[in-house]
Amino acid sequence: MYRIGELANLANVTKRTIDHYTNIGLLKPERSASNYRYYTEEALKQVRLIEEYKKQDLSLKDIKLLLQDGTSSSSQEDHLLSETDEVLKQIKELNMNLEHVLPLIEKLNDQDKKLLRSRLSSKSVSLMHSLLMLLS
Repeated sequence: MYRIGELANLANVTKRTIDHYTNIGLLKPERSASNYRYYTEEALKQVRLIEEYKKQDLSLKDIKLLLQDGTSSSSQEDHLLSETDEVLKQIKELNMNLEHVLPLIEKLNDQDKKLLRSRLSSKSVSLMHSLLMLLS
């Protein structure tokens, strides 16, 4: 059993996040005789799963529906594995595209490179940097 601060630390989120998840019904703590909230190991797994779903850009409303639809923890993990496989497939496709585009970019003059850079969002640049790091 974990108190809110312990759960937050183990799940790498804030106490405020745990409070929010509890208030909207994503987590259900147990109460002690002195009315302290205690969370089980299952709650820790739940928070980690919620955070994984959030990384997939799912809203908390959608996450709540996923968690309430009666799917077991193992089927949720299967879903995450399936999503991970899909992301890996997309990374492989992006890698092939990148291998095609990089030589073309290298041929550009400095002014054209600046123009190209200005058209990319910071998120896109970060993503491309991450992909290059993964591929090297």
